[in-house]
Amino acid sequence: MFSTVRYFIKTSIIFLLVGILTGLYMSLTKHFSMEGISPELISAHTHLILVGSVMMMIMGVALWFFPRAEKDDKKYNPDLILITYWTMTISTSLRFIFQVLSTYADSPFVEYTISIASIFQVIAIILFFYSMWGRIRPVGSQYREAKGEKF
Repeated sequence: MFSTVRYFIKTSIIFLLVGILTGLYMSLTKHFSMEGISPELISAHTHLILVGSVMMMIMGVALWFFPRAEKDDKKYNPDLILITYWTMTISTSLRFIFQVLSTYADSPFVEYTISIASIFQVIAIILFFYSMWGRIRPVGSQYREAKGEKF
């Protein structure tokens, strides 16, 4: 397992832990102090787990598991994959932080930052799978399928 894969997977685990702790905080707040929970906090929690943890885990495992890029693949670029890692990590972190802040502060700057972070998350996911597209191919299975083997 090479470095970039480990970055995606370990960051995914960190996001999962922070998301779970956020969920625990929300549960304790609701059940012990009988306060309501902000929709922004719910969104931050859900988004951190689904995009930060699940999506980054999928990206890391895909990077590790898919066949190597062919030598003539112009789309696959390890530097671009590393850029998407940093873009996803920073934008997901910023979105989480600013969504938590928005539960306590009503500020246009906070709202704009959430939207900008969201845009960068989408860009990172698109760039990642654009770069990985050529690696989604059969490696040997097309020959077994041609012989009638079912999977």
